[in-house]
Amino acid sequence: MHSDRVEFFYDLSSPWTYLAFTNIMGVLDRTGATMTLRPILVGGVFNAVNPAVYAAREASDNPKLLHSWRTLRDWAALAGVALNFPSQYHPAKSVNAMRMACGLADDPAALHAFTKAAFESYFGAQENLDDPDVLVAVANSVGLDGDALRARAQSDDVKALLRANTDEVIARGGYGSPTIFVDKTYMYFGNDQLPLVEFALNRSAA
Repeated sequence: MHSDRVEFFYDLSSPWTYLAFTNIMGVLDRTGATMTLRPILVGGVFNAVNPAVYAAREASDNPKLLHSWRTLRDWAALAGVALNFPSQYHPAKSVNAMRMACGLADDPAALHAFTKAAFESYFGAQENLDDPDVLVAVANSVGLDGDALRARAQSDDVKALLRANTDEVIARGGYGSPTIFVDKTYMYFGNDQLPLVEFALNRSAA
């Protein structure tokens, strides 16, 4: 089982998740906590428990949505993240990317490196997150064997792990990406709630 104090359930297609992935590193440094990355398919979560997301996206004049794009750019500037978003590939299908992430679940350092590089590819270079050739290049860029990872991502056990992670976050009350758990118990959502993640880590340690 996962022994790290923080679990980070995530989908690479979410800009808010990219910001949270970047910003949570400071939280981990300050608290001394360690984190397990748990790849999910956020579309499966939305379909199961949060279908209103799709309706909100359809309304291009939705004031909340328009404001969220403005605050997204402010958060990116604050985090020092180059966010060239949205691109022609948004919204992206992420199943290939998330299967490749699950293929690295047994190697946390490799999964972290691939995740960071994939975020930078999609949100920085505006590359296609759903293109296996792009993902192979992303993996190669951080010293992994991209072709081997692409093949591994098609295995039944990797596909089953992605489904299991997605089902688990739904069962535990999650409704999007990123969903963050502290000590298996306290659930937080999104980049904005990272101060609460840090508070929970310090409270539990005390």
